[in-house]
Amino acid sequence: MPLIECVPNVSEGRRADVVAVLRASLTAPGVHVLDQSSDASHNRTVYTFAGEPGPLQDAVLRLFAAAVDAIDLRSHDGVHPRMGAVDVVPFVPLHGATMEECVALARSTAALVAERFSVPVFLYEEAAANEERRSLSEIRRGGANGVAIRMKQSGWRADFGPDAPHPTAGATAIGARPILIAYNVNLASNRLGVARRVASVVRASSGGLPHVKALGMQLDHGVVQVSMNLTNYKETPITTVFDAVTREAAADGVRVLESEIVGLVPADALPSDPVRRLKLREKDLDKVLEKQLEKITKNDDRQTNST
Repeated sequence: MPLIECVPNVSEGRRADVVAVLRASLTAPGVHVLDQSSDASHNRTVYTFAGEPGPLQDAVLRLFAAAVDAIDLRSHDGVHPRMGAVDVVPFVPLHGATMEECVALARSTAALVAERFSVPVFLYEEAAANEERRSLSEIRRGGANGVAIRMKQSGWRADFGPDAPHPTAGATAIGARPILIAYNVNLASNRLGVARRVASVVRASSGGLPHVKALGMQLDHGVVQVSMNLTNYKETPITTVFDAVTREAAADGVRVLESEIVGLVPADALPSDPVRRLKLREKDLDKVLEKQLEKITKNDDRQTNST
């Protein structure tokens, strides 16, 4: 069966009851929830689940219904940029699935979201209908307010849905992309300027490491973070990224406190001893895509043997 991964980012990471309701909305036959990563400073939760196209689309629609009901962006705050209650929904091809199938799924899901919830939807990455809006960072530039202003301009009409953001749920981006790694490095400092400088040095758009997107952020517990997306970990390995952040932080007299994975990471992206080599949090050692996919296979085998 074609297996597709979906990794929606939702603008809620503090209210445990809401996070639980959103996760519960995903639960249904054919949907395998693989991971949930919440962060209070970001005020954001990333859900990772997998399945075939039909059940995945139904799960995304249930997630939107729950999020639109529970999240009001007018009172939302957090250090991570966002433009919607459900901020972004990528579909990623896994076993037996193609990028073309993910593009078709993204576009049909986008049309249904806009129709049912009156949330404007921008298509991005491989599903993009407009090459100038292919990049998620370009679509989301300036956050919810920036999107609202641009939507008044010619050329910035959403691909689906109304001409202005939903009053409480904002707008969303739905797309298709290859696997990426959401990877954060926390620095033992409260100096936001250090994190921002390091981020500017390592990100590709400023002439840094290829396939790296990076922002400097201030966390709630007195440390700063270099928050990154690694869009091609084979060409720019996670160890290269960690070393670059460590080196640049050291230039400001700051050491790396720890690093963390948001969502899941392919097994071949990690070194043999990631706790030592990357100062990776031990609780993130189970955030390996293949380990979580094995659970699907074992569960399917148990169900087959019981019938």
